Amino acid sequence: MVYDCGSCLAKYILCFFNFVVFLAGSAVLAVGIWLAVDKNSFIGLSKIVPSEHVQQFTQPAVIEQGSYLLIAVGAFMFIVSFLGYCGALRESQCLLTTYGIFLLIILLVEITVGCLTVAYKPKAEEETRKLLKSTIDKYYSTPENKDAVTLMWDHLQATLKCCGVNNYTDYQSATNWSTSGKVIPESCCVLEGDPLNLKPLAPSCVTSPNAVNSYYKQGCFNALVNWIMTHVDIVIGVVVGLGLLELVGIFLAFCLSKALTGYIK
Repeated sequence: MVYDCGSCLAKYILCFFNFVVFLAGSAVLAVGIWLAVDKNSFIGLSKIVPSEHVQQFTQPAVIEQGSYLLIAVGAFMFIVSFLGYCGALRESQCLLTTYGIFLLIILLVEITVGCLTVAYKPKAEEETRKLLKSTIDKYYSTPENKDAVTLMWDHLQATLKCCGVNNYTDYQSATNWSTSGKVIPESCCVLEGDPLNLKPLAPSCVTSPNAVNSYYKQGCFNALVNWIMTHVDIVIGVVVGLGLLELVGIFLAFCLSKALTGYIK
């Protein structure tokens, strides 16, 4: 049992913060497992909400891929926060040290990725383009077989007003898209009303795209980079804030673990 004020404060801050993350992780994990084992109930529940946006997420492939992502994220949050919460609550040096090491590894990986991206910017750009292009080639599908990757690309293109990674030619090598008989997907067109409804202003856009009825020559990679640069203050704030939270967690975990040494007989 710790007795000095600093150690007590560290203990309860760690308990509170990790308990909140633990609850969030548990919720995300529970939803992911639910979607994985019982897609039909989610589809039935979604029909109560008369929204085209919601219906886009009820494709079986979208639900399946989304459930895997939620399970992975939820499990990670659950495990890390469990170590921090139980380690602080039970005053366990072993759990606290493991928690601190986990956070330290995450922080070091983030810093390493950031430094490598800046140091090898052209190579990083090229590899990112290749990775994004491969998702179109392998996974982008027709509306009848829409999955999570297709949904992501449609929303990205409709929101940023772009087409493909580099331009519309990226869809010429898309295996699952080749049977559609279209040159570009609806999300690459100039859209009518709510962009996420994917309703082209000119129906002929998908077979005869031009600079007026579509954004077929505007690549999403450059559009995304421009969006990031426009909102660079927000991006930097989020990155710095996340880094500071991780640093505080590492500091409190190791300080509390060190303080416990003096009370262990």
